[in-house]
Amino acid sequence: MLKWRNAVFVVFVLPGVAMASWVSRLPAVRDVFGLRTDQVGVLIFAIAIGSIVGLVASSHVVARFGARRTIRVGMTGVAVGVTLAGLGTVVGPSFALTFAGLLVFGVSTGATDVAMNVSGAANERAFGRSIMPIFHAFFSFGTVLGAGLGALAELLGIPIAVHLAVVCVALAVTALTATRLLQHEDVVAEPADDDAPSEGWRSRLSVWTDRRVLLVGVIVLSAAFAEGTANDWLALAMVDGHGVDNATGALVFGVFVTAMTVGRLLGVLLLDRFGRVIVLRASFLLAAAALLVVIFVPNPVVAAVACVLWGLGAALGFPIGMSAAADDPRRAAASVSAVATIGYFAFLVGPPAIGFLGEAVGLLNALIVVLVLCAVGALLAGAAREPSKG
Repeated sequence: MLKWRNAVFVVFVLPGVAMASWVSRLPAVRDVFGLRTDQVGVLIFAIAIGSIVGLVASSHVVARFGARRTIRVGMTGVAVGVTLAGLGTVVGPSFALTFAGLLVFGVSTGATDVAMNVSGAANERAFGRSIMPIFHAFFSFGTVLGAGLGALAELLGIPIAVHLAVVCVALAVTALTATRLLQHEDVVAEPADDDAPSEGWRSRLSVWTDRRVLLVGVIVLSAAFAEGTANDWLALAMVDGHGVDNATGALVFGVFVTAMTVGRLLGVLLLDRFGRVIVLRASFLLAAAALLVVIFVPNPVVAAVACVLWGLGAALGFPIGMSAAADDPRRAAASVSAVATIGYFAFLVGPPAIGFLGEAVGLLNALIVVLVLCAVGALLAGAAREPSKG
């Protein structure tokens, strides 16, 4: 079980490295193509569209081939997609090739995301304790590593295509090696029930009518909005709303990401002691209180401190939702796929929605949307209750 767990740690790191490697070179990509801001948004949208496709298809793929094989193929697709996106900056340059590469990257990331959460949830059940937040913390470690490699490549003047190709070869090799240690998720499945629905495609689609799955999806949506909005807009909100300089805005964002990572690492202790519902409610309420301060207290120092609390409050909603979605091993892939699809909707519509609102009423006031969703997440936290806790 320990080898399986450690392999899942590695698997969670890899998509984070891939995403951050691409994002870290985005300013250079913009310069290569001479893009406007809205055209950069089109590139980002390619990843979002692909991710939704991958998430929707993933329940059928994981059910047919298993999480391990899906991760292997998915991470290979991630490597191919990011490499193609990088090649588009030197072959032509070709915006279309880069766009196509990002579509492949998005589809592969979506499928891999569900598969690695299914495998992680199965490992969590095998251990009988909360581990999922730590798995997601390793994704955060991957983003830090990818961003650092990107910054180093930029500093050394390494071409985008070379940097991304080298990183992606390393990711593919690591994925193929690590997945050998993954066990099949069915090793900790519940005993078969002759009256249970079949595992056909109709059964997998039926999760979309399951009230608990949908409520957990809304919880994950709320958590994803709290996390994703900070990723996209926190630095700019601090600059425009609190009058700090660009460097300070970036520093505040770094503090937020660090707080999220710490929250995921330490959150397992709280989950083991208090259970999902109490921890979820406390997390969402903490994030909501922090947002109230960031939005309405006109003091940049106080707002920056509140961002630490925002990061801690946003840390656990997504991983807890993934664990809750996988509570029924027989439908884990389908339920995780549905919940992740609902949650990823926040990453799809969140950035433009906050941007449009921010243009109209200011970025700080636009964050009220996130505040409301945190309140919704707190109200619905009971839907994530562990089966053993009634």
